[in-house]
Amino acid sequence: MDTPLLVDNNGVAVEKPLNVVQRFGFESKKLWRIAGPAILTSLCQYSLGAVTQTFTGLVDELDLAAFAVENCVIAGFAFGVMLGMGSALETLCGQAYGAGQVRKLGVYMQRSWVILFTTALILTPIYIWSAPILRLVGQTAEISEAAGKFAILMIPQMFAYALNFPIQKFLQSQRKVLVMLWISALVLVLHIFFSWLFISKLGWGLTGAAITLNSSWWLIVIIQFLYVVITKSDGAWSGFTWLAFVDLFAFVKLSLASAVMLCLEFWYLMILVVITGRLPNPLVPVDAISVCMNINGWDAMIAIGFNAAISVRVSNELGAGDFKAARFSVWVVSITSVSIGIIVMIVVLATKDYFPYLFTSSVAVANETTKLAVLLGFTAVLNSLQPVLSGVAVGAGWQHIVAYVNIGCYYVVGLPAGIILGFTFGFGAEGIWSGLIGGMALQTIILIIITSITNWRKEAEQAESRVRKWGGSIANE
Repeated sequence: MDTPLLVDNNGVAVEKPLNVVQRFGFESKKLWRIAGPAILTSLCQYSLGAVTQTFTGLVDELDLAAFAVENCVIAGFAFGVMLGMGSALETLCGQAYGAGQVRKLGVYMQRSWVILFTTALILTPIYIWSAPILRLVGQTAEISEAAGKFAILMIPQMFAYALNFPIQKFLQSQRKVLVMLWISALVLVLHIFFSWLFISKLGWGLTGAAITLNSSWWLIVIIQFLYVVITKSDGAWSGFTWLAFVDLFAFVKLSLASAVMLCLEFWYLMILVVITGRLPNPLVPVDAISVCMNINGWDAMIAIGFNAAISVRVSNELGAGDFKAARFSVWVVSITSVSIGIIVMIVVLATKDYFPYLFTSSVAVANETTKLAVLLGFTAVLNSLQPVLSGVAVGAGWQHIVAYVNIGCYYVVGLPAGIILGFTFGFGAEGIWSGLIGGMALQTIILIIITSITNWRKEAEQAESRVRKWGGSIANE
């Protein structure tokens, strides 16, 4: 029997690896070509907020708390909705690209723009009325007022999200991740300089933070869009079309399922900040939690990079009908991501007495952050696998299933457990976070079981049907 052949990126025929180790290495190369730039892109984009928070925290404790609450609660809410609805493109664009239906990608992106821009308009009142909303959920009047004023200044960022996420999913599904990386890295360099200038040097505080964040996100959107228009993205972009308004109802259904799935995940840790704000003398605990969430966010960006990679790999392979390759990709990325999560946990525990001072000059905040470091380490390990399994769900189109799992594990089990431990048993922020970790662990276990028992052959057949169904009347010339 002849050895199966594959064609590499240069068009040269190579032998297909036969044993598990060779197959693992071969698949790892495919994953890292996507995951490496995707991770760095996510880190660069996350760093926009993290850098601004760092400059803000070194100036004033109240500004730090206000920034953290707005960034985690208000902007975090909008980010989750926008990213969730935009992630429908990971399923549709990824499977269409795998099936060779490249022209559909540009229309899918424009449909997503219409839906997300409309969603941003609907969410705008939350930004405008964020101060009373924050007071309603238990934040102090002082923090709520400061965060509310800052939220109004950050409305432009939300509309940047509405355009940015569809463009990124569009490029990501075609594996054009290096383009996204270079754009994000360039903007980050400019962002660091202007954050220092406006916040530290000129002393503009939260106003300076708003100017730099809004400008940076819109700069990313503009450069990415120019790249798509100028290059035509290998035929995936053929200009604006009225087809963007066709079959919107069906598209909205998948977008909403994606949004619910991801929002339930994003809001879960966001709630940690809200609940902590109800503790006695909350300023120090909220600041400490915000520092930990900052570190957790950096780690989560690594997992989100793998989330993007596995979503592309699974959707492409299912779209091409190769269910065995899709299944093997899941195992490879899971093992890789968990290994990195363990390394992050070790680093956090080894530096728990030092890293808090990178984000605050307050000894009280630093000491409280050190106490939370163990929980941060465990969260890093869970966060290394959970987003990967969610990426598998997006790539395969299981969003509605994961949404139900998230509701049960996060809000029926984890959240009540955190409230009981934090308030009833008096463990404070550590108790609240411990309960939430329990919910995350349960959700991860259930997703592992679902992934393990999946009939991947059937998933490939459904992907073929989905490409035909969601293509609408788009011509395939």
